Amino acid sequence: MQIRDPIHGHVHVTPDELKIIDHRAFQRLRHIKQLGFTDLSFPGATHSRYAHSLGAMEVASRMFDAIFPLDGPLPGPQRARLRQALRLALLLHDLGHPPASHASEVAMPPVAALPLGALAGGEPDRQADHEDYTLALLLFTDLAALIEARFGAHGIDGLMIARLLSKRGLGAEPRLCVGGINYTPLLRQIVSGEMDADRMDYLRRDAFFAGVSYGNFDQQWLLENLTRHIVEDQAFLALHHKALFAFEDFLLSRYHMFAAIYHNHLSESFDVMLHRFYIEAPDEHPLPPDPEAYLRCDDVSLAWALRRSDNPWARRLVQRAAYRLLVEWDVDAAGAINLGHLTAELKGAHVDYFLGESRGVLSKYYGQRRGAEPIYIINRPLSRVEPIDVYARVYERYADPTTRLRVYCRGDHLKRARRCLVAVRDHKPGEA
Repeated sequence: MQIRDPIHGHVHVTPDELKIIDHRAFQRLRHIKQLGFTDLSFPGATHSRYAHSLGAMEVASRMFDAIFPLDGPLPGPQRARLRQALRLALLLHDLGHPPASHASEVAMPPVAALPLGALAGGEPDRQADHEDYTLALLLFTDLAALIEARFGAHGIDGLMIARLLSKRGLGAEPRLCVGGINYTPLLRQIVSGEMDADRMDYLRRDAFFAGVSYGNFDQQWLLENLTRHIVEDQAFLALHHKALFAFEDFLLSRYHMFAAIYHNHLSESFDVMLHRFYIEAPDEHPLPPDPEAYLRCDDVSLAWALRRSDNPWARRLVQRAAYRLLVEWDVDAAGAINLGHLTAELKGAHVDYFLGESRGVLSKYYGQRRGAEPIYIINRPLSRVEPIDVYARVYERYADPTTRLRVYCRGDHLKRARRCLVAVRDHKPGEA
């Protein structure tokens, strides 16, 4: 079966995969917008986690086929098993996203309330996230039995998929070893890593539907230059050196998408208001820890709860009555506003305001957060193989994170707030 897709042309689906797609856990993703409130700024950005998951599965297949051609090192049955496991992992990787995507994760219960047990990773006091719910839906609903029924004959079950999606308390997966080589690290990198199928889909898809060009990069050239590198009987993702600039462009595409789209000031304002709603009215749209009950939570249920609510934040969300952006600045930029002085002025003038903060980093895997499974750059003419964060200079150039602060206020308080801003901006050190 072929599903027509505006980003990849066609997404190829087998009859067994179609049964997984038709399951209610996956169909729920039709009603989870990929970008939450972003469509309030970019009206075209109404696409769903459902479409993204199908696209990510297609990209993962293309990545796998580039690294492991049919005449490559993997015997046919083992190649088919690894490829199928990878496809299912990308298809199901976003199952646990709550309504409004990341914006609702603040309302999730403690992870100990979910039926994960040791699979929670030994941190019972932390707040659950969408990845925890993905595991719960994958392992503790009848989706697990469906995967077993359709793919068990190929040595694939829900636990294998879960081990590709998460490292928390799941242990090693021996079925991902072939010929003494452990392919788990490489497959995990395609699921979630510095150059993964998830990003390769969402950057292009989000840019397309938002109507911007920031998320575009040379995907075909990256795919044609993908390979693998074996270190101590473990396989890792690798890239031929001639695609280095395409890789750097890929990183910068994500960096710019965060600055321009994902951290857009209007959607951030609505995210903050949704947080306030969850805090002040926690019983009006709770996110239940039971996986079956959670399946009934989506953007439709949230919209219905907001429309029925008398909570002022809910009313603002329904009426699209955003707080207005008063000012924004990069924390390390010259001439930045003194936040303490500004908030004191706003409080003194009885301005209703709140703060927003976004942090831009080039990479969440390398740089200040070491320890990620490495991608290697292979330069065959020089017989040189190095981790990509050592080889690529872009990490040095963007080593420092960019923190942006924003101050929002009620629209009818904007004039007073601007006077406060002028007073703080014109204040000279040493003045009373």
